[in-house]
Amino acid sequence: MELKLKTDKMIARIEDGIGWMIYNQPEKRNAMSLAMRQAVPEILEEFQRNDDVRVVVMTGAGDKAFVSGADISEFDEQRATPEQVAAYNQQSEKSAQAFNHLHKPLIAMIRGFCVGGGLATALKADLRYAADNSEFGIPAGRLGLGYGYDAVRGIMDFVGPAYAAEILFTARRFKAPDAQRMGLINGYHPPDQLEAFVRETAKVIASNAPLTVKLAKTSIREHRKDPADRDLALCQQQLDACMNSADYIEGRHAFLEKRTAQFKGR
Repeated sequence: MELKLKTDKMIARIEDGIGWMIYNQPEKRNAMSLAMRQAVPEILEEFQRNDDVRVVVMTGAGDKAFVSGADISEFDEQRATPEQVAAYNQQSEKSAQAFNHLHKPLIAMIRGFCVGGGLATALKADLRYAADNSEFGIPAGRLGLGYGYDAVRGIMDFVGPAYAAEILFTARRFKAPDAQRMGLINGYHPPDQLEAFVRETAKVIASNAPLTVKLAKTSIREHRKDPADRDLALCQQQLDACMNSADYIEGRHAFLEKRTAQFKGR
């Protein structure tokens, strides 16, 4: 099933328990326009609501880039006045929050360049798998751009202070093996094998108990917060829901009966 969107620069569809969100501007290396930013919350909110979606995969169209940051070509039209800048920033924040409100597993499937805003987008995923010819980096040091504390902390959550310093100080591009060594990605594969691997991984996740997976994602997300900001009550609430669920009963019975469990998410 394909979702009807207001722009053709994003593609969203649901198939076999997987929600696909595709940045579709390959002629501009999938640079993100305002219309694309506006579509992201719409897509992710639909995936969140739809019980047929067990896992979400985001990727870029073509093989040149995952996402290459903002579409600078539209800045004169969309960011020319203080009012436009404020509206643009508000939409960017809304798009970012949509990722935070997604409680289902999110996989980034990366081909080609994944730099700057594209890397920031990929780091919103729970799992990241790349083609072995992909390249990663943050070119801010070569552009005079500033990265605030929250952005730097977001990078450090994955790679630690030493690799964060190397990424930001040098502004280099790193190949997939280095990106995996640093912790930017979970793994890499030949380009012609990447999608099959991601589909199989998504299929495995989709077959597992949704409440268990949701609890795991919530616990990981809360751990990344400052201790005072962690919602441990939410983790306990989801744990209780998991242990009192019909899926827990189904899982036990399936194990004893040596069959595949059929989880319903309740």
